[in-house]
Amino acid sequence: MAEGGVAALQAVEQAGLRREPFAVVLCDMRMPGMDGIEVLSRIRAQAPETVRMMLTGNADQQTAIDAINKGAIFRFFTKPCPAEDLAVGLQAGIDQYRLITAERELLENTLAGSVKVLADIVAVNDPVAHGLATRLREWVRLLTVEFKLPQRWQLDLAAMLLPIGQVSIPPELIAKKRRGEPLTEAEQFIITRAPEAGRNLIANIPRLSKVAETIWLQDRGYDGSGFPTDGPRGNDIPFDARLLKILKDLAEACPSGIPDPTAFAALDRNRAQYDINLMAKVRSCLMTLLSSTAPVEADVPVSALRVGHLVLSDIKLTNGHLVLARNTMLSAAQIERLRSLGKIYSFVEPVRVRVG
Repeated sequence: MAEGGVAALQAVEQAGLRREPFAVVLCDMRMPGMDGIEVLSRIRAQAPETVRMMLTGNADQQTAIDAINKGAIFRFFTKPCPAEDLAVGLQAGIDQYRLITAERELLENTLAGSVKVLADIVAVNDPVAHGLATRLREWVRLLTVEFKLPQRWQLDLAAMLLPIGQVSIPPELIAKKRRGEPLTEAEQFIITRAPEAGRNLIANIPRLSKVAETIWLQDRGYDGSGFPTDGPRGNDIPFDARLLKILKDLAEACPSGIPDPTAFAALDRNRAQYDINLMAKVRSCLMTLLSSTAPVEADVPVSALRVGHLVLSDIKLTNGHLVLARNTMLSAAQIERLRSLGKIYSFVEPVRVRVG
């Protein structure tokens, strides 16, 4: 129970932070300070899966139209409302909520499994890019909580799949770029258009059109610079793409994995490429959160490596063959590969890792 709109919105917000959203909200129309239509429209923005219902003694046509259009209500009850009718309606709302969340969970779990396969392919093809994507995904999850954003699986999957276009680039060219060697015009063209290759790889997967668009626009600057040259600019760039552009460039500016003033200063030199207001929020949140949780570093044998460890030294075989480069965030596929190699070859040990 909440006495008034402000208290109701606070309750909905707290439930969202606990990851225990309300299934159904039943709201009166006439209340002091904030009427039911405004309350339900705000709840719709805060908790879009919560089923919304209205109870009113003023059942005029305009109230009903506004409730449906602005609050997107599921049921509209008029006073006096028999208790049994209200109970049937509330149960219908609970059933509707279960349908909504069941579809989302099925979709997310199915897509997440498929996307994990694609991410593992990236991990084997380009461990450095996969490590960067893993870092982005963790930052996205932190910022989702701090910004009080709705839990959106599209943003999470976009962060995980951001480097998928790298599979279209020959490994030799990736290595050449990372060494800082000059590229030919044709080589630069291949690298620049990798986001388009990534978009094309996943565009035909059902429900991933927004993720594909985010991947396509990952290098598009807020000022209209970058790829694609005919793409949107400013706030016309989707929020997810604007956020991941900041996080991607930040990750590349701090190989240690922990954002610091030097890394943000590197981005400030090209500040026109970023949404400045969003950049300020990212800076404030990440600097505060990550500086307060110091990671632990240790030297461990290869057999002790686990998913999520950040490798700080190259992993090599005793014959000198490089298996994984430093600054790689280990995935399940990479751990499995290391275990298979360990049955045949010997590693140079110990390996320096960061945990946390």
